[in-house]
Amino acid sequence: MGVLTVKGIEAKVRANKPGRFSDGNGLYLVIPKSGKPFWMLRYTSNKKRREMTLGKLIDFSLSEARLEAAKNMHQHRQGTDPLLIKKRAQEESIVTVDDLFEDWQKENLKRLKHPQIPKRIYTRDIQPHIGDARLDSIQARDVRKILQKINESGRPSIANDALGYCKQMFNHGIKLDVIGANPASAFTVTDAGGIEGSKDRALTIKELKFFFTVAKNNSTSFSRENYLACGLLVSLGVRKTELTEAKWSEFNLDNATWNLPKERSKSNSEITIPLSEVVVAWLNELKVRACESDYVFPSRRQSKKPYMGADTLNRAITKLFGHEAGKKKQPPNKMGDIKHFTVHDLRRTCRTLLAAQGTPGHVAERCLNHKLKGVEGIYDKYDYFKERKAALSKLSITISKLID
Repeated sequence: MGVLTVKGIEAKVRANKPGRFSDGNGLYLVIPKSGKPFWMLRYTSNKKRREMTLGKLIDFSLSEARLEAAKNMHQHRQGTDPLLIKKRAQEESIVTVDDLFEDWQKENLKRLKHPQIPKRIYTRDIQPHIGDARLDSIQARDVRKILQKINESGRPSIANDALGYCKQMFNHGIKLDVIGANPASAFTVTDAGGIEGSKDRALTIKELKFFFTVAKNNSTSFSRENYLACGLLVSLGVRKTELTEAKWSEFNLDNATWNLPKERSKSNSEITIPLSEVVVAWLNELKVRACESDYVFPSRRQSKKPYMGADTLNRAITKLFGHEAGKKKQPPNKMGDIKHFTVHDLRRTCRTLLAAQGTPGHVAERCLNHKLKGVEGIYDKYDYFKERKAALSKLSITISKLID
């Protein structure tokens, strides 16, 4: 018989005082600082202390927790580690590709800075083809079909990424012993999107003018919000998600500044971005269009995220070029002979135009929130706010002649 009682447990939960409370024989009630109370079993295996979660208090009564603890301790006395048995049982539940991806994704959350990227590619380009298929039925031809479909949509770099994620995911399955071979192992980048050269695409003034004209004339597929977002990206040189996930609380339109916090900056450094009169006017329009949302670009569809989707702008641009992912009938190419570009190329265009108008390199680099390199980066802590303001104001005048 343990030392805990039902009434005693209820009192401890009401008091909400964090701690571990022993019931004897290795069973503990744990009340964490945050989260729901749960049952834990402690025991020693191979001279090491083990802690095993049995379940939440709401799912296990005191008597049920004691029974579960006794069952696991019996396994332990028989020479088997209960944690090992539990892990094997979890792995046995990995039957489909979706199951394997979810388990692999848990590791990505720990080691990747942006784990949402492989999840996005898997959900959009891999899952529709093989997500619900059993692991033992997947063959190399299935991977080949995925790569072909992505390439047909005109996204070679995504094809390369998808191949890389397939290899990693199926290798994870081999580690767990839930799959015998990796169906993606024989493929290389030449089978996917090809060897990617250095990214150097920057639009000329003529190309920008044509793009904004086409975008404006196709407002049903290229919304006003998308249109202004592209104008802001060229005028400010910020990264896509830094803009599309921005909150109005970061802006002071009266002082014409945008305080980008380091938590949302890819360079992990806070920066105050000066806003020209042109940019402030665009933002004021967006504020009206946002309909009191906390976000500058609120999601226009039902979504888990309250701001614009990560692929929205690239998909809208690609559609103008006559490609729409997942559609059998492709839209007409509205961009003519202009070479395809992505949202990130607009950032590179900003940097190129800053250089063309005579902005010094170190000022242009700070406009893009790049850290200065070498000795200059170590000793030069000046933020060049006034210089950036002058440079971005001059650039916005050039861009405003192409927009509206």
